[in-house]
Amino acid sequence: MKQLSGKQWGVVGLAVLTAVIHLVLGIGSPEPMFKVLFVLNGLGYIVLVAALYFLQPFASNRSLIRWALMGFTAVTVILYFVFNGADAFKSVLGLVDKAIEVVLIILLWIDR
Repeated sequence: MKQLSGKQWGVVGLAVLTAVIHLVLGIGSPEPMFKVLFVLNGLGYIVLVAALYFLQPFASNRSLIRWALMGFTAVTVILYFVFNGADAFKSVLGLVDKAIEVVLIILLWIDR
């Protein structure tokens, strides 16, 4: 495995942070549909960032995985606003998480 740059460690940290937020929200959600969506979303971040930097069999597909992680993150941001509508700006945690995800997309874009 190659040595990760500071930007790449930033990607890992932000992806893990947003994954933990989604997993905690999912586990604590009383709504079954959101419980499943949040847990799957959190697991998706972990799997994609692991495949991007840490799983050797995926090394030849890193560019594709990077694009998949950017798309996954962008869809997550968009769906937050779709599902929450006018209430989207009332959740401090939700907005902090969206900021984390936007910075994650930027770092992934810069690290192409």
